[in-house]
Amino acid sequence: MTNWTLAARAAKMNPSAIREILKLTDKPGIISLAGGLPSPKTFPLQEFTAACNTVMARDGAAALQYATSEGYAPLRQAVADMLPWTVDPDQVLITTGSQQALDLIGKVFLDKDSRMLVETPTYLGALQAFAPQEPIAVSVASDDDGILVEDFAAKAGTGADKARLAYVLPNFQNPTGRTMTEARRAALVAKATELGIPLIEDNPYGELWFGDAPPAPLTARNPDGCIYMGSFSKVLAPGLRLGFLVAPKAIYPKLLQAKQAADLHTPGFNQRVVAEVIRDGFLDRHVPTIRALYQQQRDTMLAALEHEMAGLDVAWTRPAGGMFLWVRLPEGVNAQALLAEAVERNVAFVPGAPFYAEHPDTRTLRLSYVTASSDEIRTAIAALATAIRAHQTKG
Repeated sequence: MTNWTLAARAAKMNPSAIREILKLTDKPGIISLAGGLPSPKTFPLQEFTAACNTVMARDGAAALQYATSEGYAPLRQAVADMLPWTVDPDQVLITTGSQQALDLIGKVFLDKDSRMLVETPTYLGALQAFAPQEPIAVSVASDDDGILVEDFAAKAGTGADKARLAYVLPNFQNPTGRTMTEARRAALVAKATELGIPLIEDNPYGELWFGDAPPAPLTARNPDGCIYMGSFSKVLAPGLRLGFLVAPKAIYPKLLQAKQAADLHTPGFNQRVVAEVIRDGFLDRHVPTIRALYQQQRDTMLAALEHEMAGLDVAWTRPAGGMFLWVRLPEGVNAQALLAEAVERNVAFVPGAPFYAEHPDTRTLRLSYVTASSDEIRTAIAALATAIRAHQTKG
């Protein structure tokens, strides 16, 4: 009998609540508002086909060979050029999805019992990525404008217990859809700089605005005090697994070493194809079409919620961009228990509790409006309202 002894950190690795719920969508007829999957309608298939052919004809052998860990130089330059502050491409590290960037940051900066600050609630995938390092994740109180700076300062810790980093999503946050205001951004950066706490700014949704573009990134205000993360998943295609981070030059080498140990490099073929697709300003033409589609679907969901939730004590956010909105259920309704009622009625969502580092609010849930059609959204919200009423009747 072989004895497999797991490392202590393995106990911290738990299945994603979202991934587990996505298995429910295999049920015939179910409408999923659960996953954060971009709409396949937005994938530029023709452009990728042409780019693949160009890359293979022009430098196929190099595209299929091992490559540098930092990433494909033209793509790193393109990333630097896209950002609204001065970035040296030598600060750009191409990652295998922005999820890998989280993993690398956790490995480099967190030890067991290191304090780290997160929003309330926060991105579940970040909590998962950091968990194997066994940090202590501390929730900072947050409102519709983002993280509360006074509570940030109160929970920063001191001495050996001082927070190693603070992880924030200022734009169309996953899961709530909220956006941090200009005033709150300025105050947070000022306080983090005063306290010497690095900010990890995750911005996968920042280009998906519906009315006005969001305020300038946190990193633009203090580049030496922040690591900035971005992704091509939401503006091109998630199957590429292509993300990036921008780090101060002083800490970049350690992140690069962690990347080398993890996977040597992100697939060079994918990097070259994306560089080819975006090189003539394609994103400036393509992203507005995504915004238009998602705004229409957000509007459909908001209208359906207004109609179907009438008479119920249900509240929800009204995101100005991104892919998600956040719902708070009536008193006494547990979202996890409600999920079973909803699935019986062929609709799925993500319960909100896993998005909290501490003190989960079991009355919350996340809805995505980007993958389902308008008709499916209306049907799903009606089914969700029926499930809530049925749940309350049973209760």
